[in-house]
Amino acid sequence: MKTFDKPIQVATKIEMGADRLVIFAGPCAAESNEILSETAAALKEIATKLDIDLVFKSSFDKANRTSLKSYRGPGLEKGLQMLDAIKSQYDLPLITDIHIPEQAAEVASVVDVLQIPAFLCRQTDLLVAAAKTGRCVKVKRGQFMAPEDMQYAVTKVKESGNENVCLTERGASFGYHNLVVDMRALPTMRQFAPVVFDTTHSVQQPGGAGGSSGGQREFAPYLGRAAAAAGVDGFFVETHPDPSVAKSDGPNMVPLADMENFLSMLKESWELGKKYS
Repeated sequence: MKTFDKPIQVATKIEMGADRLVIFAGPCAAESNEILSETAAALKEIATKLDIDLVFKSSFDKANRTSLKSYRGPGLEKGLQMLDAIKSQYDLPLITDIHIPEQAAEVASVVDVLQIPAFLCRQTDLLVAAAKTGRCVKVKRGQFMAPEDMQYAVTKVKESGNENVCLTERGASFGYHNLVVDMRALPTMRQFAPVVFDTTHSVQQPGGAGGSSGGQREFAPYLGRAAAAAGVDGFFVETHPDPSVAKSDGPNMVPLADMENFLSMLKESWELGKKYS
């Protein structure tokens, strides 16, 4: 199968779709300055040791939580201040989600990559607003979308004047509270843009924990290796110092203490997969 035409610029000095592995990683939600700082420091040390490109991730607002009572985050103003502090202290590029077009420009003033949540991947106004910031746009494939139909999201971004767009695979709905990853989706979507594999949301069980989402993090290494073999350009991994007390997506996040081994495994698998792809 053919692949995308050329690498994209993710952030200053970081390209994706060429010869280096890009990792998007961090806590699901921006819970506190302390958790963000602890996680960023550990991830930067690991990325330097493994010689991989790191983009730090956390969300100022989780707008699609299962329950109204679930923690959403610190909000736009405070959340951007928290992320900007991490960027300054650790010299790391940032990625975070946006949910409405009006957030795009303000978030882009701090963040390097704008992530479009899976549920919103068809929202034209959101994609266009993200594209017009000039920042890299990372679009997650909706659980309800055919892989080949993601070409239209890519086209919306590119026809709005922005060539730096990538796609993310995070599984498709398979019955209730379950996601399945179809590995055919990866080469299919790589025809249109570089592809990131979301190792942790792919093992999520949406709404499967009685008012919140469950997850099966023990399967993340298996799916990660499979995606590396199929051929991807980067990985998305949510992590937390103690997932058991995380305020969002704890059951599917990788414990921070395990991240060096996890990312080392992904890199080795990716290099082997690249050799044969």
